[in-house]
Amino acid sequence: MSSKVLASAALSASSNMILQLIFRVLTFGLNAFIVRYISTDLLGVVNVRLLLLYSTPMFLAGEAFRRACLSGEKQQCWQQTINLLWCSVPVSIVLVSFMSYVWLYWLEQPDPNSIPYYGIGVLAFAVSVVLEIIALPVVVASQMLLFVRVKVIVDGAAIITRCSLTAILVALYPQLGILAFSLAQVTYSALQLVLYYGYFTIYISSAKKRDEDFPFTTIFEFLPRPLKESWIRVDQVLLTWSFFKQGFLKQFLTEGERYVMTFFSVLKFDAQGVYDVINNLGSLAARLIFLPLEDAGYLFFTHTLDRTLSVEKQSQEAVALAARVLRNLTRLVTLIGSVILVFGYPYSFLLLDLYGGSTLSSGDGTLLLRWYSVYVLLIAINGITECFVFATMTKLQVDRYNHKMLAFSAIFLAASCYFSSLFGAVGLILANCLNMALRISHSVYFISWYFRPTRHRPLMGLVPGVSVIVTLAVIFMLTCLSETVFCCDRGIRQRLTHIVVGAASLLTVGMVMFFTETELVQFIEEQWICRQKKPHVKTE
Repeated sequence: MSSKVLASAALSASSNMILQLIFRVLTFGLNAFIVRYISTDLLGVVNVRLLLLYSTPMFLAGEAFRRACLSGEKQQCWQQTINLLWCSVPVSIVLVSFMSYVWLYWLEQPDPNSIPYYGIGVLAFAVSVVLEIIALPVVVASQMLLFVRVKVIVDGAAIITRCSLTAILVALYPQLGILAFSLAQVTYSALQLVLYYGYFTIYISSAKKRDEDFPFTTIFEFLPRPLKESWIRVDQVLLTWSFFKQGFLKQFLTEGERYVMTFFSVLKFDAQGVYDVINNLGSLAARLIFLPLEDAGYLFFTHTLDRTLSVEKQSQEAVALAARVLRNLTRLVTLIGSVILVFGYPYSFLLLDLYGGSTLSSGDGTLLLRWYSVYVLLIAINGITECFVFATMTKLQVDRYNHKMLAFSAIFLAASCYFSSLFGAVGLILANCLNMALRISHSVYFISWYFRPTRHRPLMGLVPGVSVIVTLAVIFMLTCLSETVFCCDRGIRQRLTHIVVGAASLLTVGMVMFFTETELVQFIEEQWICRQKKPHVKTE
């Protein structure tokens, strides 16, 4: 069973990486395209203000229910799970209604002459949240039943549609402003809803594609309905409530800089637009690589370990496997984050100048991206360690952690306001680094405590080998020297030379890692082989 779940988690990670690649490449190109047609003020309103209105209820209303249902026991009543997931719909309606009122009447409004249709934009992004939450029962069921490629197909199609529609409307009708983004967002959410339900309608009706283990016989079984026994499971409700309370704090810590910009007006809309573009560039690796690994890791750990039992009472084979996976995942993300940090500093100016011209590379843009390279390393470490913590904590431990998250939130808020008053937008990155460092310290403590009764020490994966550390240090000095000599105001030939130096350095680092990190290489090879064999994993 564990090997099946591990293979499924590996396939899920690779599939999600494909999805994230599609999304990030399209977003990367879309930002470079639309910044030439719209003002940075409009970009700041849409990408900071309106997307915050979208992401907050999506996370609070959806993530708590998703995590609680994915953490359920192997023997469960599917209808109780579906009933619980449908409870997220009224929760989302309450959240978007309250937040829309705040966005329309409490917050500073953009100038209607330069940025019209703000009210319509708020309504459109609120509606898109409810549409996606309605699809949540099918989305979670597909994850639980290991339909790992459905998400890539459906979300990929929706993302391509949204980006294409946004680009067309902005290019042909730039006067639409927020209306163009609003129409694309609602189309994206509605398409997801139709495709998810449409896929399983076809799957259920096709006898040839159905397997005996598939628990649904009609698409209407994805709808809520009463049962003779309890309508929903009380333990799942309590776990959902714990995750929901935790979600408030985690969402604030994740999107903290956007909340600070929105509610405290530390940056003007145009500065918010520039910050958001650089934030998207800096978080490219986090979204493309680390997030799929976190999702796959959480899926694997929740299926392999039982959060209600201590480590001594669990299968020691499962504990050993979980420790090995955690050790290799932490080593993998640490190496990737370290490479991004080493190359991020000497290539930030060149990347921003090529991507957005002097609008991005001048001012604080380059310094922002350099500090973001530090932040990416912390994101990498926090993501994997925290996914293990959330997968193994008991309900009581989750509740206790919520109090710690409250303290982290207070520290982050104070640091954001203080650092941004001293360093501007860079201060927001510094506050985020402090926030991640605090969360990592808690995760490290918990994991050490969890494995203390065993001989396993998975946190050793956080420390690369000496050869890798020395190589990265030398490469950092070499590429910084290359930037000083060749980049970036000495012509195209010198810029190309700087790029060639970076490519050769990256190849060198990769070779050193391949020949010295043998355990990690073997682990990746094993997952690749398991994926090729596809042992009973649904890939529809």
